Amino acid sequence: MNLKFKLALFRWSQKLKAFNYWLSAHVIFGILRILRLLPAEAATNFIDWSARRIGPLMGRHRVAMTNLRKAYPEKSEEELQLIARDMWGSMARLTAEYVFLDAIFDYDPNSDTPGLIEVQGREIFERIRDESDRPHIFFTAHTGNFELLPICAATFDLNVTALFRPPNNPYVAKKILSARRTNMGHLVPSKAGAAWSLASVLNTNGNVGMLVDQKFHRGLPSQFFDRPCKTNPLLAKLARQYDCDVYPARCVRLPGGRFRLELEEKMELPRDDTGAVDIARTVQLVNDKVEAWVREYPGQWMWFHKRWNA
Repeated sequence: MNLKFKLALFRWSQKLKAFNYWLSAHVIFGILRILRLLPAEAATNFIDWSARRIGPLMGRHRVAMTNLRKAYPEKSEEELQLIARDMWGSMARLTAEYVFLDAIFDYDPNSDTPGLIEVQGREIFERIRDESDRPHIFFTAHTGNFELLPICAATFDLNVTALFRPPNNPYVAKKILSARRTNMGHLVPSKAGAAWSLASVLNTNGNVGMLVDQKFHRGLPSQFFDRPCKTNPLLAKLARQYDCDVYPARCVRLPGGRFRLELEEKMELPRDDTGAVDIARTVQLVNDKVEAWVREYPGQWMWFHKRWNA
């Protein structure tokens, strides 16, 4: 096979890949446009119902089941399939909820009338808002509708710059990035130079948000569900360099299409002999926190990513 033919084949493969991205993106956008015609509750219930049936037919379902068997060797196959179907429903709801963010996020700190959103840790949000003399890091995981957390922070006048990992599909990434910028404040795409951008925010006593539960090939060796994995040490390194307070935050789905947003008290980070933040032990501490969240609501976590080393 000569070089000219190889180059032509490569170009055609790239064009086919781009067409597949375009086609799949427009299918997704078409579904979302249809959902806009429905009431929010009916739309999210419908896409949840559909995903629980379609998700198990997809290739990613095999990845999810492999991960679940690693995490829960003591559970039966039926129990693991149930968790996986719950996950597909939750992830589908997350997609549909992009369309209805304005209708869903009805939290008003000054109202006594309960809505779809309840907040646990209001006093912590208010305290951090008044701490303008030091930087803060918030971390979360792909649980519930994690996209509601920065909106909640903005409700308390907290400006949070979030590290954002765009989807592989460039058309979907552009659409999601546009929605996130509208509703969620400043964003830093996860690519070369992201660490410097976050560092500049912390250097001016700003606030940074991070998702911390995905595999990072160049990460530190650590444990998750008692199995070896690689974890991005960026949070620990930034906390060490800027002596930041680090706060865990998560979203929990509740019955009836409701949500509980939880901001926990700052973590006591492990220190080395010099008094500086111990990076390896902090990485493990964060993993342990995420694992505790996942064990509590396993059907609300994104199981279809390859989290472990093998």
